[in-house]
Amino acid sequence: MRPAGKAMVFEKVETPFVATDFILPQLKTGEVLVENTYSTVCTSDLHTYYGKRSGCTHSVLGHEVIGRITDLGDGNPKDYFGEQLAKGDLITWSVYAYDPNSENSKKGFPQKSEGLYKYGHEQISEEHQFNGGFGTHTHLRSGTAIFKLPRDIQPKVAAPINCSHATIAGAIRLAGDLRDKKVLVNGTGMLGLSACAQANYYGAKSVWAQDIREEKLAQALDFGASQTFLVGKDPIQEASVTSGGMDVVIETSGTPEAIEQCFDLLAIGGVLVLVGSVFPQRDCQLNAEKLVRKLLTVKGLHNYIPEDLGRAIDFIDASHHRFSFEKLVGMEYPLTQLDTAFEMGHSGKYFRIGVFQG
Repeated sequence: MRPAGKAMVFEKVETPFVATDFILPQLKTGEVLVENTYSTVCTSDLHTYYGKRSGCTHSVLGHEVIGRITDLGDGNPKDYFGEQLAKGDLITWSVYAYDPNSENSKKGFPQKSEGLYKYGHEQISEEHQFNGGFGTHTHLRSGTAIFKLPRDIQPKVAAPINCSHATIAGAIRLAGDLRDKKVLVNGTGMLGLSACAQANYYGAKSVWAQDIREEKLAQALDFGASQTFLVGKDPIQEASVTSGGMDVVIETSGTPEAIEQCFDLLAIGGVLVLVGSVFPQRDCQLNAEKLVRKLLTVKGLHNYIPEDLGRAIDFIDASHHRFSFEKLVGMEYPLTQLDTAFEMGHSGKYFRIGVFQG
């Protein structure tokens, strides 16, 4: 009999995870089996578990994860850059597997590929059980962009790269060159702090951060923000007018009121990039005449393209001594205590909760 692993199965909203043993898969051509070493609980995991958005039941949640290769299928699987993969390689991977020959992939949107397979979001099937980060293994399908990781990055820093940091790398790609630009980051959760740090790293003239939570907003100054604004208290509208408006706004909260306010803060030629609008909300009201006369651009990003993940890895490799991302993982739990990890994540006290599989 083939060896087995364990996964913490999500069966129902706000119901304890079920520790389940599964036989490790026989790999097909191009597939890779990873022994997970560390995961972090993303906000989207919490949204699914607590019913804020719909998700597959009898699934394995978790997509912010790293691990070491334990087995490779036929076909000499390679990483995204074409380098040979080997057992023992420490890797991360895109949060989805895609078909590069699909119509949307050819248009430049692989994250919207027809037949997309998203890790941590799919229902368990007879063929694929280890499809999320909250298990001992992840079964990577062909079409997954795999990246080798620098070995000197702490696991708690590396695990969120393939979600939070890659998403922000994509947002900055859409925003364009940030050198000497005035940037506002709205929302200072994990995405927002990454946006502050990356905007600072890529040479923004100034980086403002805004949030409704004073305790989390304070963290932004340690991650590259030059000025912070507490919603309802600090006069960001007046400050924006005085400075000539914002060249770039990266909006991570997803709330219509915040989006409408951020739109009004843009300077001539400004760009508003939306990355937080991933749950049901009312429609936004944006003034079309203002959009036209001020030459504004509004862009949306859902997930990212593989190149964004590569840039995020480079960013963390170059800056993990400069920005203390490891401090954002407030508590750590073994995989067997995943229920407690989710309870602590839901408390909102910490940006991330760590889960170690060893």
